[in-house]
Amino acid sequence: MVWFGAYPFANTILLSFTDAPPLGGGSSFVGFDNYTAMLGDEAFWDAALNSVLYMVIATPLLVVLPLLLAVLVERKVPLIGIFRTAFYVPVLTSVVVAGIAWQFLLKDDGLVNGVLQKVQVLEEPLPFLTDRWLLLLSCVAVTVWKGLGWYMVLYLAALANVDKSQNEAATLDGASAAQRLWHITVPAIKPVILLVATLSAAGSLRVFTEIYMLGGSSGGPGGSVRTLPFLIRDAGLDPVSGNAGYGAALSTALFLLTFAVALLSRMIVREEQP
Repeated sequence: MVWFGAYPFANTILLSFTDAPPLGGGSSFVGFDNYTAMLGDEAFWDAALNSVLYMVIATPLLVVLPLLLAVLVERKVPLIGIFRTAFYVPVLTSVVVAGIAWQFLLKDDGLVNGVLQKVQVLEEPLPFLTDRWLLLLSCVAVTVWKGLGWYMVLYLAALANVDKSQNEAATLDGASAAQRLWHITVPAIKPVILLVATLSAAGSLRVFTEIYMLGGSSGGPGGSVRTLPFLIRDAGLDPVSGNAGYGAALSTALFLLTFAVALLSRMIVREEQP
């Protein structure tokens, strides 16, 4: 198993120092030329900015909303299992199917704009799929919708281990639900919160399908919402003008960015440990 992970990783690193074509064939060693070209490529910085923005917006939502959802559905009340299942259904839905559904909802003559215009909230439809920032937020919405149920399950497992007596004592002392959540529940499940933050941040940096489905094969108008995975595909895998070596350099940059996020999370966990 280690071989299946180590070989592609090492091969990508080695490939980033060549000018290999995407379909194979002759290649030559170019040293750090691909990395130099990457740092001077405006498309790289735009894609990196989009990836970081995506992570910064999606990660807090994927940390907070599933936690609130888990607190709500944790209660043992009749039919709560139906709600748990309903919230988990998006996790089982294909990203492609979800993208098509959200595209139907958000297009200019889609359901969302239609309803907002019907109730006279809008006079003109909002360009969810053609405006750079609205498209980015729309893609984030799909990511959050897809991830809510999965992270809710992680939180439910953590909440099951929280000492119930502390919550009961706080209730008797007059603490509100919000106070109990912030002062008792959150500290008790902090390691799981950091795990969710790390997983959601890493996943947000690697997002591709949501943008492809809502923004098209170009990554939005003029490629304005292209993320690093999108740029890797365009620059490294194009059979006509692609450069697999340059694509490998971009992949290495994405790995380093993801590794930095994971390392930061690890440092926070160590600081929290007594």
